Amino acid sequence: MMCNMRRTLGLALLTGLVFPAYGADARLQAIQADPAAVQAAVEAGRKASFFCANCHGDNGVSRLPEVPNLAGQNPAYLLEQIRKFGSGQRKDEFMQGLIKVLKDEEKIQIALFYAGQQPTPGQQEAAPVAAGRQVYVKLCARCHGEQARGNETIPRLAGQHPLYLKRSITRYRDKTGERQDPQMSSAVAPLKDEDIKAVAAYLNTLP
Repeated sequence: MMCNMRRTLGLALLTGLVFPAYGADARLQAIQADPAAVQAAVEAGRKASFFCANCHGDNGVSRLPEVPNLAGQNPAYLLEQIRKFGSGQRKDEFMQGLIKVLKDEEKIQIALFYAGQQPTPGQQEAAPVAAGRQVYVKLCARCHGEQARGNETIPRLAGQHPLYLKRSITRYRDKTGERQDPQMSSAVAPLKDEDIKAVAAYLNTLP
């Protein structure tokens, strides 16, 4: 009986037939509790994300080196970033314009779609990869995880574009980016440019 109730709730949340008290996070969790609802959401997300593909790729592997890959990211993390762009907490005129036209259900569906896609690791020279691994284990693994796959609140870095990683890490180090995070800035403060290049190369090779 409990399984049937969970499935019914999950499908109701997926289609938007929900009580107003349920927020996006609760809807996401309810859908994730039912495999059939997840599958339906992923397929709906594939269709809803058609305008995202121009930059982030058909399956969340970005076509542009300065644009992040979304494949394999935690859906809760993706949903929170969508919310931040929509509210203006994260600023990107193009992203903000696109997100504003999405319904709440579509945001959840897109997050689940990209989360279910397979990242594509890159190939880098052995020397910077080895040096980058040492930097990552020392400074980054405690938050981003040993495999750099993140969690609900911390982004996946494994398989990410090196250029995007280098720009992001440098902005945190120099405190010149829009997103300010004291913990990140403190962690990467001692890194030199060659360290950042090395850790970005290492992370790009991870599955």
